[in-house]
Amino acid sequence: MKHISMKIWIPAILFSILLVSSSTNFVSAESIPEWVKNNALWYGQGNISETEFLNAIKFLIENDVLIIEIADTELPKNIDASVTIPNGNYDISGSGFYAPLNLEIPAGTTVTWVNDDSVPHTIQSQDEFGNVIALFNSPPLNTGDRFEFTFDEAGVYNYFCSFHPWRVGLVTVR
Repeated sequence: MKHISMKIWIPAILFSILLVSSSTNFVSAESIPEWVKNNALWYGQGNISETEFLNAIKFLIENDVLIIEIADTELPKNIDASVTIPNGNYDISGSGFYAPLNLEIPAGTTVTWVNDDSVPHTIQSQDEFGNVIALFNSPPLNTGDRFEFTFDEAGVYNYFCSFHPWRVGLVTVR
């Protein structure tokens, strides 16, 4: 079943690439070489291998017959994000990690940590050596309490709970 679905999926991707390529380069379907159309057909029918089909696509890309433009996937600006301290986070043998463990955000984002655990926690910023630094540090957060910090500069920010130092997290600012 997986093999059949791949035979349908790859020609669909090729068609999408050709459609985007033809619309961005103002070419018609008639300008697509017959051998490309035939390769897609033959692959779909199982007459050529996936490797042969992909090599044909690779040839088209390398020779600028097919031009693929990558969309700009920049993160939205000024969003609000949150990290949950889940119930059971205090238990060293449990799996109650921060959710998400590595939050990726754009600069200018305010992050809110929410304690959903049954015991207090802190959010303590750390340098690359694990030492507490005075960048963002919360008071003890009881169940339901929140702590906010706005990240204005790109970088990777480490943090942990001073009550449960085995619980660490990251905020990655792009």
